[in-house]
Amino acid sequence: MTRKVLLLRPHELQGLVSMKEAIDIVEQGYREARSYPAISAPRRRVHSPSGVRVSNFPGGIHGLGVIGTGERPDKLNKGGGNQTKELRGNPVHLVHNSNNGQLLSIMIGEIDEKTLGYTSVMALRTAATSGVGFRHLPRQDAKIAGLFGSAGQAANQLLALLTERRSITTVKVYSRDPANRQHFAERYSKQFNIEIIPVETPEAVIKGSDVVHCATNTSVPLFDGKLLEPGQHLTGIVGSNVQLIKSGCRSTRRRELDDKTAERADLIVCNLRETIEIEEPGDLYEPLEKGLIKLENIYELGELGTECCLGRTSQEQITYHKNTNGNGVADLGIAKRAYDLAKADGRGTWLELADPKDLPRAI
Repeated sequence: MTRKVLLLRPHELQGLVSMKEAIDIVEQGYREARSYPAISAPRRRVHSPSGVRVSNFPGGIHGLGVIGTGERPDKLNKGGGNQTKELRGNPVHLVHNSNNGQLLSIMIGEIDEKTLGYTSVMALRTAATSGVGFRHLPRQDAKIAGLFGSAGQAANQLLALLTERRSITTVKVYSRDPANRQHFAERYSKQFNIEIIPVETPEAVIKGSDVVHCATNTSVPLFDGKLLEPGQHLTGIVGSNVQLIKSGCRSTRRRELDDKTAERADLIVCNLRETIEIEEPGDLYEPLEKGLIKLENIYELGELGTECCLGRTSQEQITYHKNTNGNGVADLGIAKRAYDLAKADGRGTWLELADPKDLPRAI
């Protein structure tokens, strides 16, 4: 007896999953993980002395019939400044049926957003996770957004915001390179049919914005939290590098937002509290260490929109979503959707694998 497994390569994963679908999937995954935490786990990473790192994302969404793991290799450049990579390897997802354990698909490559295409590693999942926060935390009448960052991740994050907050009419974008932010404004104002204005200072991003979003690779806070205004919602996405620091590969903890930002926020949401304890993201871990905020007062993404955390409850609240790194709940949920769509579209190659119970037994 053989079992069929669908092999999907990078070009066969393009143009399948929309941002709206991804946000719905991610919200469902985190909600379900509240009632059955064993299907969700924080990211795990291993490093070699030469700087090769493999990130592993185990998890699933039983309501979608999926469980499995994703992994992605990269090789980091050593030295100071922002963290950069010498190699970005293809992610690999192993997609299993959560009811019988059968391997459904082996996916090699990025699952990109169907209208944007490939822009950055894990961009769809990261943006969709921010999208759950955008669904519940900005004011309903939000019109102006401020965006830090002008690379591919920023484009996906902006699409997630516009998907959930169609009231947004103007976006101010800032990045260190004036040419990059000008190009971003010209390209995506046309693609998203919205006014995007490049600005020259971080202060200009904050002033008068209803939503402030950070999509950068920085190790230095982008602005002084004293600049925040009542009623703003902000999101930070830069990942933790604490393991690199502990192994001697890096010396500076990555963070986009300062202690004052965490201290001033009326409502703080992370993806998983366990991730804060394991990964020690600087944006939250450092103010926690200093006693400026308390872990028990930080809500999880799966609690948003429930009786545990209704989300924004006043127009004056400053709300803050720290998108604390990847989680297999999001990765496997999106991978299952990509598998279903690719299968329906006749994509991929079917592999016939022997059933393990039919293999010869050792004497």
